[in-house]
Amino acid sequence: MTHLRYDILRMLRNPVYYVLVVGLPLVLFYAIASSQRHVIHDGTTFPLYFMTAMAAYGAMWAVVGQGPRISRDRATGWLRQVRITPLRTRTEFTAKVVAAYLMALPTLVLVFLAGATLGVRLSATQWLEMAGLLLAGLTPFIVIGLILGYALGSDAVAAADAGIVLLFALLGGVFGFQLATSGPLFEVLKGLPSYWLVQAGKTALGGGSWPAEAWIVVAVWTVVLIPAAALAYRRSASKA
Repeated sequence: MTHLRYDILRMLRNPVYYVLVVGLPLVLFYAIASSQRHVIHDGTTFPLYFMTAMAAYGAMWAVVGQGPRISRDRATGWLRQVRITPLRTRTEFTAKVVAAYLMALPTLVLVFLAGATLGVRLSATQWLEMAGLLLAGLTPFIVIGLILGYALGSDAVAAADAGIVLLFALLGGVFGFQLATSGPLFEVLKGLPSYWLVQAGKTALGGGSWPAEAWIVVAVWTVVLIPAAALAYRRSASKA
């Protein structure tokens, strides 16, 4: 619990958190969705679509953003000190995963509230379903944050974080448009977890869950990335 509390407090003291994770999604949402309140996009109202997209965008920044913190801890020797304590590796990883989810929650809540001010109306069950789908879809991005933090130096990790979040956001349709809606490219886009994050609001509105394809995509990305995170951790430990 102490390690978890430490990670959360460090994030809350970081002004970048408030700019990228909370402020930017809200600014983009109001700037773009305010004038398109009655537009239908991708089979649903644009405010619902874009609210979900901005919630996903901020949440991706929140969970991938642990990479620079881990890299700084490596550079300062903090992780080396942690590893000589009785703290288990599993506990360390669990704390970072839980902290990542907790850091994503304020973005979801605030963007959801912003959506409600522009006419998004869902039942309590639908709001919870959408939040649950978003949190589930963030799992691969949490692992990506761990990989970057343990594998890259502090000078490179911030640029890598930004590049990865922006690339997944663009390909997933976060910015209010999709690069394809049919054909081979569309099939490739559906193989990305960010695509299904953006679809969470539409899915919740329909009163169901993601199709099996979405769960398979999230699961495969997570399963493939976990060994890479473990390898990055072991290599960082050997260099400590």
